[in-house]
Amino acid sequence: MTEDEVSFPLKDFLGFTVSRGEGRAVVSLPLGDAHMNPNGVAHGATPFTMMDTAMGAAVMSIVDEGQTCATIELHIRFHRAVSDGQLTAEAKVLTAGKSVVHLEAKTTDEQGRLVASATASFAIMTWTK
Repeated sequence: MTEDEVSFPLKDFLGFTVSRGEGRAVVSLPLGDAHMNPNGVAHGATPFTMMDTAMGAAVMSIVDEGQTCATIELHIRFHRAVSDGQLTAEAKVLTAGKSVVHLEAKTTDEQGRLVASATASFAIMTWTK
């Protein structure tokens, strides 16, 4: 896997890194105050965004030049709260057709404990501006 050189505002704002290759991707994020909900634990949007981004990066690692992807649907389950340390989201392609890719992802804490898991479908599109 290679670190993704693509920068976008949400990635920069949240402060995560992305690596991808061969139908897989990893997003890593050191938790900070900006990622917390009012109860002092990571907001659910944090692992959601990490897994959605990791799955999109996994899709982008297998599509042809000039193609892009978009989330069709994403189902998430939260398994444990976390309030500090680093989160890691790992995604992998399960099946890839010509227009739809199905994936799974998991987010773990520094101890390798499951924080959240997800399955999703992504559309493959040819982008013309």
